[in-house]
Amino acid sequence: MPPRVVAFTDTYLPTVNGVTYTIEAWRDGWAERGGRMDVVYPGNAGHEPGPGEYPVRSLPFPFYDGFRVGLPQVPSEVDGADVVHLHGPFALGVAGLRLARRTDAPVVASYHTPSGNYADYLTSRDRVARGIEGVARRYEGWFFDRADVVLAPSPVTAEALRDDLGVSTEVEVVPNGVDTERFSPTAGDAFRERYDLGDGPLVGYTGRHGYEKRLGDLVAAADGLDATVVFGGDGPARRDLEESAADVDDGVHFLGFLDRAELPAFYSALDVFAFPSPVETQGLVALEANACGTPVVGADSGALADTVVDGVTGYHFETGDPDSFRSAIRRALDERETLSANCLDRRADVSVDHAIDRLAAVYRRALEN
Repeated sequence: MPPRVVAFTDTYLPTVNGVTYTIEAWRDGWAERGGRMDVVYPGNAGHEPGPGEYPVRSLPFPFYDGFRVGLPQVPSEVDGADVVHLHGPFALGVAGLRLARRTDAPVVASYHTPSGNYADYLTSRDRVARGIEGVARRYEGWFFDRADVVLAPSPVTAEALRDDLGVSTEVEVVPNGVDTERFSPTAGDAFRERYDLGDGPLVGYTGRHGYEKRLGDLVAAADGLDATVVFGGDGPARRDLEESAADVDDGVHFLGFLDRAELPAFYSALDVFAFPSPVETQGLVALEANACGTPVVGADSGALADTVVDGVTGYHFETGDPDSFRSAIRRALDERETLSANCLDRRADVSVDHAIDRLAAVYRRALEN
């Protein structure tokens, strides 16, 4: 019988992001193997808890719309765990540590997001923001050293945990994985028609519109690209992006939030997925695009240096250089057929099933130790 896992997360449904997608996918995959993975999360009126979901009292986070801060509580219904899995270092992560100490359960912690990257949302003063970043790094280093095993979704992120945060506990690379049953090539013509995107070359991105993701670099690269550029998703940087895109000759379209059911058609409609963010710990949307046969042009920084296999599943560009970005997109457009075939050949390697194989091995080893 697989061990009972209790996951603690500072972000969950109805918030839509890579963390919530990963927790859902791992939980469903664990259940398919006969296991149980409960989830403790900040309560939100927009999500009705289902079986095995335990909300705690939460408060709105004043600096980031839609995010809620859960109180560091362990619900009384959560009476034990074989393994405690932490998906964030804040209030619910601390609550998970308390449960693990009380039950003598091993702690596995996933590193999803460098919290210091969000310092600019708290203050407009550079000096203060850099100070917050330093405090965040020191705190994260302390927190993740409390775990028995830390999971990093990419080798670059594992290296950052050791070198930048000084984490001395065991770090294991376990990619988040893609639901390859959902994300597979499909006809994109209907998507193009529904959003009036034409039938010419189409380059796009979907995900949170955050300033730290440097989406303005894609707007700059769009000028003179001879392709339509499309953004799915939403976030605090959207208004500024729309203003900067107003003068792009070939047009930049902002579709707003896309339901997850639409994403396979979105990725399949694209000729190239463009991903300028230098701060990803894995870049799940890049792997989703690849699973649909769409090559990715991504930053040569952060986890995308690993996630995008240069010349195989897409190309890298020099972060912050729109000319380099534009050239890499053009090259990927020219070689789309070959790159697409390469992406499809690698689907099994990026699947959730493969990730859960790795996760099961980590849980087993943590229990043995």
